Amino acid sequence: MVQTITNCWEHIKCGREPGGKNVESEGLCPAAIQEKFNGINRGKNGGRFCWFVKETKCKGNTEINFIDSFEHCQKCEFFLLVQKQETRHLVVVRNDLR
Repeated sequence: MVQTITNCWEHIKCGREPGGKNVESEGLCPAAIQEKFNGINRGKNGGRFCWFVKETKCKGNTEINFIDSFEHCQKCEFFLLVQKQETRHLVVVRNDLR
């Protein structure tokens, strides 16, 4: 079975990626444009590392930092999907990227 690897904006369908339908009203999602996170957990930019990206929006709330947001992220359907797909290779935190 071929595994489909999606980024958070593709999975959640928020429309906040470059060219997305909600960029004008809600702004670009920082996860979609954080190039320094490109490739982590096989994602584009921060698309599969969104829980670590500052100022992302989760269910309408702006997540300011990793410590405050990760408790919510651990329950997120997308985080659980990435965790399952990446298994032991999952990157949760990268101190060298802050």
